[in-house]
Amino acid sequence: MSQVDQPATMPKALNNESTIDRKIDWVRIIPFILMHLACLAVFFVGFSWFAFSFMVGFYLIRMFAITAFYHRYFSHKAFKTSRPVQFIFALIGVMSTQNGPLWWAGHHRHHHRHADQPADLHSPRDGFWYSHMGWFLNKRNFATPEHLVKDWVKFPELGWLDRHSVLVSIMTAAGVWGLGYWLGGHVPQLHTSGLQLFVWGFVLSTVLLTHITVTINSFAHRYGFRTYVTKDDSRNNWLLAILTLGEGWHNNHHFCPASVRQGFVWWQIDISFYVLKLMAACGLIWDLVPIPAKAFDPANRVPRSPRQQALRG
Repeated sequence: MSQVDQPATMPKALNNESTIDRKIDWVRIIPFILMHLACLAVFFVGFSWFAFSFMVGFYLIRMFAITAFYHRYFSHKAFKTSRPVQFIFALIGVMSTQNGPLWWAGHHRHHHRHADQPADLHSPRDGFWYSHMGWFLNKRNFATPEHLVKDWVKFPELGWLDRHSVLVSIMTAAGVWGLGYWLGGHVPQLHTSGLQLFVWGFVLSTVLLTHITVTINSFAHRYGFRTYVTKDDSRNNWLLAILTLGEGWHNNHHFCPASVRQGFVWWQIDISFYVLKLMAACGLIWDLVPIPAKAFDPANRVPRSPRQQALRG
């Protein structure tokens, strides 16, 4: 979360993969707690369809920035794009208050190196709630592991976003409030206000975005079905795939992490992939990494029980 400041370099603990300190820094997570308490304001600021629609829309655009760019692009290089597009979606990702792209990609690459092993930063094997949110409230994980994102640190604008993610988050919140204030005075038929749009469009939308994003760390390593044999506990979960625009096909992803597509068959809905295909058709991105042939090799699949064979044929 970008509600915490980030030191310039990683603590020694993350470089020592066998050393895991899971203590939560309660003082520095006060903004995170206040964000959750602020959600209660929805009972006092009133309701408008515009504020509700803004909440959903802002959730979706930021979720796409996280899933398609923070995850598939910055973490796994599943496609290529131009520097301006790279920056635009990195900026939108920072607006989600999940820190900068370098922080996010570095920690995610660390996760893939040690998935569900003792050095994993957010495995449910070490406790469901710690994997869900305790890990990013740990002082040890506040900093950016630059040694894992040497390919991205060469871009000064990405480093700026990483260092100033708190400022961007504050400016985003202020911008949403300002938009609501302006609309309340100039477009009164929308029945919104600065405070209402701030609560619905930023606070509630951001809290939902945060928790649904990290369900992939917690729920998707515990609940669902396994298609492929992997060394971790990753699962495919159709509900999480819908809520996260495709990230719920997590066992697929851990088996083929570089693939731009995470829903490998027609019924595995992957909205982020569909939007990326549209962007590719428009020339905004290119060189999309396809699903590798090994994904279609029956030898790599988890053996099905007789009951599953009877149901699926």
